[in-house]
Amino acid sequence: MPTDDDDTARAPRARAAAPHAAAADTLPPESVTDPDPDAPDGTPAPTTGHEPGTTTAAEPATVPDPTGTDPTGDDPGTAAPADVEPNEPRLLRRLLGADTLALDATPRARLHGWLWALGVTALAGFLRLWDLGRPHRLVFDETYYVKDAYSLLVHGYEATWVADSNPQFEAGDTSVLNADPAYVVHPPVGKWMIALGIQLGGGVESSVAWRLAAAVCGTLAVLMIARIARRLFASTALGTVAGLFLALDGQAIVQSRISLLDPFLMFFALAAFGCLLLDREQARRRLAVRTAAILDGGGPLRWGPGLGWRWWRLAAGVLLGLAIGTKWSGLYFLAVFGLLTVLWDATARRSAGVRPWVRATLVKDAVVAFLVMVPTAAATYLASWAGWFATDNGWNRHWAEANPGQGVQWLPPALRSLLAYHQDMWRYHTTLETPHGYAAGPLGWIVQWRPTSFWYPTEVSGLTGEAAEQACGAATCSQAIVSVGNPVIWWAGAAAVLVALFWLVRYRDWRAGAVLSGLVAGWLPWFAYMHRTIFTFYSVAFVPWVVLTLVYVLGLLVGPQVEPDGSAREVRARRWTIAAVGVFVAVVVGVGLFFYPVWSAWVIPWEQWHMRMWLPTWI
Repeated sequence: MPTDDDDTARAPRARAAAPHAAAADTLPPESVTDPDPDAPDGTPAPTTGHEPGTTTAAEPATVPDPTGTDPTGDDPGTAAPADVEPNEPRLLRRLLGADTLALDATPRARLHGWLWALGVTALAGFLRLWDLGRPHRLVFDETYYVKDAYSLLVHGYEATWVADSNPQFEAGDTSVLNADPAYVVHPPVGKWMIALGIQLGGGVESSVAWRLAAAVCGTLAVLMIARIARRLFASTALGTVAGLFLALDGQAIVQSRISLLDPFLMFFALAAFGCLLLDREQARRRLAVRTAAILDGGGPLRWGPGLGWRWWRLAAGVLLGLAIGTKWSGLYFLAVFGLLTVLWDATARRSAGVRPWVRATLVKDAVVAFLVMVPTAAATYLASWAGWFATDNGWNRHWAEANPGQGVQWLPPALRSLLAYHQDMWRYHTTLETPHGYAAGPLGWIVQWRPTSFWYPTEVSGLTGEAAEQACGAATCSQAIVSVGNPVIWWAGAAAVLVALFWLVRYRDWRAGAVLSGLVAGWLPWFAYMHRTIFTFYSVAFVPWVVLTLVYVLGLLVGPQVEPDGSAREVRARRWTIAAVGVFVAVVVGVGLFFYPVWSAWVIPWEQWHMRMWLPTWI
């Protein structure tokens, strides 16, 4: 994995640490009087020698002083020695790292970055779209969300259906849809996405149309993670591996072939993360250019320059609003990603030489980030209820008129009715305790301890004799859709989480914090809801960050290229490590293809199904 040019003071000298030994947010101490770039309070750090960016007598103008004077006491306008690096390239390297700057430096690099990402996306599309209509049945919670989606197309709100209407709906008979409003407990964005797929895919007669939106979003998620990982790790190879892993993960495949809400939550959250990663790079480039202009002009740095309007951050706010409009658990992604982007700004200002970096970040970045992201997400969420606002017959639509003395009186009637509806939904979500055979606590999600069986029809498993022989070539058959992740990815990913936590605490690598952020947002909050009925398939919301964490640790193992003066032993060790990682990737691919029949409802011999049930808790 490529490295940057900083952070050599703190990371261990062992080869395994090198990939992130150069992270642009983990910088060496400047001098005995400069703040430690990783210390939360800006306390001085001891000088460890002449590291890149370290102030020494031989490099008098390396670190800008916020007062506008050179650390040596010279006026900043005084001509610097000829061998001193100019401010702008020095700051760009310091804030972004040499490998990030070189990532798209040539047309060939840019072309390869897209070709490899599109290659794994094509594989993902094949695995998700091939025979997407199998089975032509409403599977698991499709009985709610697909029918709700069609109701949104017809009425603009979720209406009730005749009891036991699934067979009629599966046959294309929509006369069983009523006009009475249905009480639903999730916002409408995910269902509108399914409705769009139905509209574009041929209508309710096609089970492909039911699932088209989920399959397209699941495929695009692979493209996004390949590009995100490439930029995050400054490596096309690691980006390709990340895309390959998501393409072959069972949670991602199953929920791209079945229309539930959680894959849309994952899609919008991942897209928002990618926007914030692009915003980080753009903001740091601006900071480097504008800080260099101040220093070159001899002005005081003070709190550093403003960073202007940040469109990628606005886009992230819209996407997070759509995530919340799919499931309320998107709120946690908004909170965690909002803090993450502000922390990135704080480390950028500190690395650029701003002394009061905490105050500067709070005033110049944090407040602005809040005012951009939170209201944008809230407005997007509110807009997602447009169908409910436009109708007169949605659930609780006229609650305010029917209850004139209740609720928040200063709100308009429509918003007061919507708030009352949300209060009802909140009570439902926090008190749901219906027993279910596949209910699973969040602790086991990270190792897929108790996956959810979506489909196991008795009309297939009950076949015997000649009928079974014709169906699967054996005495007994199975047809299953088991929402279990690729076990190699998840089991290795669980160990990788511990490694990334160590690297974050010990070496303060910003990449470790980035890959763990989705786990913090998508997994940890569920520990507060262990009292209610929850399922392992919710983990699809954070599967991209399990993949990113695993790929991050693989990058640590591989390390950077050996320097030209490196020993033959170092060269051999790195080659063997790359070979071992290659074998691991091949195992992930093999296991993914092995499990594909129980992810995509193939009719197979019972023994073949049982061979894939590696743990007794999977049955």
